[in-house]
Amino acid sequence: MSKALIDLRLPIVFAFLFGLCACSSARVLAPTPNIFTNGAYPQITIPQAYQTARPSIFYITDRYATRAKGVLSYGAERSSSMAFGASTISFGDGQDWQSLSAASGQVKRAEKIKLSLVENREILRFDKTPTPFEVVNGKPVRIPEAVASYNTKRAEFQAQIREQMRLAGKNEVVIFVPGFNNSFEDGLYSLADIWHFSGRHGVPIVYSWPSGAGGLFGYFTDRESGEFTIFHFKEFLLQLSQIPELRKIHIVAHSRGTDVTTTALREMIIAVRNQGKNPKTELKIANLIMAAPDLDFAVVRQRLIAEGFGAAMGQVTVYMNRGDTALGIAQRLMAGQRFGRLSQERLKENDKDIFSEVKTVSFVNVEGVKGLTGHAYYRTNRNVLSDIATIIRQSAVPGSPARPLRRLEGNFWDMPASYPH
Repeated sequence: MSKALIDLRLPIVFAFLFGLCACSSARVLAPTPNIFTNGAYPQITIPQAYQTARPSIFYITDRYATRAKGVLSYGAERSSSMAFGASTISFGDGQDWQSLSAASGQVKRAEKIKLSLVENREILRFDKTPTPFEVVNGKPVRIPEAVASYNTKRAEFQAQIREQMRLAGKNEVVIFVPGFNNSFEDGLYSLADIWHFSGRHGVPIVYSWPSGAGGLFGYFTDRESGEFTIFHFKEFLLQLSQIPELRKIHIVAHSRGTDVTTTALREMIIAVRNQGKNPKTELKIANLIMAAPDLDFAVVRQRLIAEGFGAAMGQVTVYMNRGDTALGIAQRLMAGQRFGRLSQERLKENDKDIFSEVKTVSFVNVEGVKGLTGHAYYRTNRNVLSDIATIIRQSAVPGSPARPLRRLEGNFWDMPASYPH
């Protein structure tokens, strides 16, 4: 087969594989993490307000809002304004809390627990960006009315988060940033899995950027939508971090969502340092978890090392799977080693030395991943779900009793079978 024909077919194969990564409009609850399979789902530690089979998952999105037969939803088109809202997610058909919590501690459930979206409720909509401004003495200055409107929306959003933290009993938020070819609903279900099996810890918020363009070249459209959303994501994180009561922000990013997340954080870290402040205390990022990161390895090396990215937050955990077929195709398309397929054996000695100096960053090798593409293990693998839950609940570090990962060398770790038992 000629190279030209291979190059022509590659986008088709890529679109097919990533199309399989996208989820349907309904899903079933993720398998019970190993830390809870002895019936130890922590229901008694969950606040009364969260003991429900129909919880609210909050969202920030710059997807374009749509309505079909009066039902609010969000598509893959871009919106110049962010919306903040709440989605009601149903765990099972007619499931009550007691049966749900009991099933959440079982390895084999009597029946599958379907996740379904009941409704989306938009709480507030931020102003369109860019906000109106005028040039004064050669500098752009936002007009007073725009500043006043921004401050009003920010105060309303922050008040909503304060109330939810009160109900959660913890001044913490858990943010999920989906990847390529994910619908709005996909992100909600993924965070529902992660948050539920983290003991419903903190306030759950999906940052849903306009991915899911579809089509033969949808990957490239989504990449540009990822660039579009950076400003909005920074505004969201900035408004969160400015809530005095908020203590910790936990971010779980998947696939292309890791590019959105790290690009935004990089720019915020640079801005904070230029102000002579400490980004770790200003931005309040306790944990950044990157699952199957679709990032160029050389770019990551610059961000983690040359720019001191890792030192700006509590800890960074990177999950990698050498058998990730979806990232393998991305690697062929983008002609750069994908970070999510890296292993310490393939690193040069000088790279190992460089990464070993980043004490707050840990690289976890995930083996035995099932599924056609090996790309969605962050929500389907009991071991990984256990580790994510432990990180969010305890901010535990690798090698500690709570996270008994096996050290390979430096800050590279292996996840044993049936982890953490």
